[in-house]
Amino acid sequence: MTRITVLPHAELCPHGEVIEAEAGQSLCDALLAEGIEIDHACEQSCACSTCHVIIREGYESLPPATDIEDDLLDRAWGLNPRSRLACQIFINTTPLTVEIPRYTINQVRGEKHG
Repeated sequence: MTRITVLPHAELCPHGEVIEAEAGQSLCDALLAEGIEIDHACEQSCACSTCHVIIREGYESLPPATDIEDDLLDRAWGLNPRSRLACQIFINTTPLTVEIPRYTINQVRGEKHG
């Protein structure tokens, strides 16, 4: 199991969380399994940017984003050089520290949440 530290988010986890995830599991699935209801409008098919996260620690251990993921990230609110889509991050053995941005732009519904 790999330790995932989720920094505090006003709505999703006000005090932050530390969770354990299995290698090979997507970060989005790991968050949802622990009750952290990250938005995922496209059902994790890499077709929106609602599961945008910022990897504060462990970023270097992840494979690079695909061109499709990079294109979608361009639409995300609060884009950062360490931004990724949680549906495209597959847990390995390196612990991660994750920040969920305050807002998300739901491309499917055409709304901004947060």
